Amino acid sequence: MNILDQTKKIFLYARKSTDEPERQILSIEAQMFELREFARKEGLTLVREYVESKTAKEPGREIFNEMIASIEKGEAEGILAWHPDRLARNSIDGGRIIYLVDTGKITTLKFPTFWFDPTPQGKFMLNIAFGQSKYYVDNLSENIKRGIRQKLRNGIWPAWAPLGYVNDKNARNIVVDKERAKFIRKTFEMYSTGEYPLAQIRKIINSLGLVGKKDKMLSVSNYQYMLKNKIYYGIIEYNGELYDGKHEPIITKKLFDSVQEVMANKSKPKSPKLKP
Repeated sequence: MNILDQTKKIFLYARKSTDEPERQILSIEAQMFELREFARKEGLTLVREYVESKTAKEPGREIFNEMIASIEKGEAEGILAWHPDRLARNSIDGGRIIYLVDTGKITTLKFPTFWFDPTPQGKFMLNIAFGQSKYYVDNLSENIKRGIRQKLRNGIWPAWAPLGYVNDKNARNIVVDKERAKFIRKTFEMYSTGEYPLAQIRKIINSLGLVGKKDKMLSVSNYQYMLKNKIYYGIIEYNGELYDGKHEPIITKKLFDSVQEVMANKSKPKSPKLKP
């Protein structure tokens, strides 16, 4: 234990991402317990605790920024975290930490799983740790994109199922939601006649019981998006590219084309009638 650390004011920072598959990373509660125990054994003076549930892939974490601002004001001179990747997984936040070390604003960084000393060698190792964290994020992102491209080539919808479908883990694809699909089919059939404006269709179909995610009532724009969505006749449109889907269509291509024709005609400006 370093006797000097007992006189330094140190912030505790715990973070758990909500969108990264980091099962090996301790939960917030586990991090807090381990960090407090580590502080007690090391004789660290914790003056404030910061807890955040947000990814560090991009700068802009509110609580992290608040902590850094407090350090710049001289309210503390050190940080205790589980690992450097809890502090930063992007070059900007990592650079801010390094700069505060360079300028003497941060004199102590403590990690139960990583050694740091404010020396050239210590800063070099910290830079490597931040770089490895960023590499992990970049590599993970590329792997996800590659997986999505492969799913699309195989005709599999790669995201949360659109309205009218549900994600099936066993089939590893989307399957028809029989309760909602009948309302979607009815929507296409009604609009294809050209006799119903969107506002009226919304009122009728909503009254029949069609609801969106979290049981929210659908808006007119929701119905407009639905009527333009190729997914319902078996085609996946993703980032401007079209793929043949392996999921079961809810409507036919003929019905979809009829709806597009009606929509195009309704959008045309009407010529003024001549007065007698």
